[in-house]
Amino acid sequence: MNDPHNMNYLRVSDENAAALLARNIVGEVTMLNLLRFREVADYEGQPALAPVEPISGREAYQLYALHTLPLLEDAGGSLLYAGNGGDFLIGPAGRGWDQVLLVRHKSIQAFMAFASDQAYLAGAGHRTAALEDSRLLPLID
Repeated sequence: MNDPHNMNYLRVSDENAAALLARNIVGEVTMLNLLRFREVADYEGQPALAPVEPISGREAYQLYALHTLPLLEDAGGSLLYAGNGGDFLIGPAGRGWDQVLLVRHKSIQAFMAFASDQAYLAGAGHRTAALEDSRLLPLID
């Protein structure tokens, strides 16, 4: 059996999406993003997006951000914070996060519509190529 504490996570599971919707959150939601980049981006699953020369996971994530930020803003969302991470002060040694983001959405429904929009999905492969692991934690006031 897989230990969920030692797995990598890149996509929302159906179970977690259903649990989020079941919370019936009203109003704005802020998504805490914890990101760990691949040393070299892996475009095997999305070759149409692959650059001519190999790039780092951080560079691939920058391509994702450039694609996504205008769409996020058009959907009424905003990037509140983006910062570089590192190793934990309290937490497992050597398992920190490379980057941390706080992204505000008008509502869970707005987030779900944004995340399933075809214009967004057209560039989302950069995110997959960039990341070794991630976490996404919805925060409410």
